[in-house]
Amino acid sequence: MKVFKLIDRTLLKFVVVGVINTLFGSAVMFAMYNLLGCSYWVSSAANYIFGSILSFFLNKHFTFQNQSKGIGVVIKFTVNIIVCYLLAYGIAKPAVRFLLEGSSLKVQDNLSMLAGMVLFVGFNYIGQRFFAFAEPGEKSEP
Repeated sequence: MKVFKLIDRTLLKFVVVGVINTLFGSAVMFAMYNLLGCSYWVSSAANYIFGSILSFFLNKHFTFQNQSKGIGVVIKFTVNIIVCYLLAYGIAKPAVRFLLEGSSLKVQDNLSMLAGMVLFVGFNYIGQRFFAFAEPGEKSEP
């Protein structure tokens, strides 16, 4: 059963890599938004552009020990990141705006980015494990 396959040593490695990526990406995102005055979308996208480069190498080689070569694995990883980003931040922004409609835009956007990060982690783990870095037999197992 796939649910039980989610909780294993690979998840622990993914969490370690995620902590590194989160610290790095969060610093980029919040600095761009709060110090450089960039927009919500530019700031959160920068997080995932820079963090994804680091994530690709750490997760490919350390977490999933994927042996694939060539552009195919890069394309699958990139598609996964884009889909997860759009889903996570597309859900987070309107949800937080609805829940905190009386708060300032800056508070709403900062909390939306935080919520988006949480959603992204869950979507991204599933996508990397079963799509981007999946071993050939792993995708089709029940």
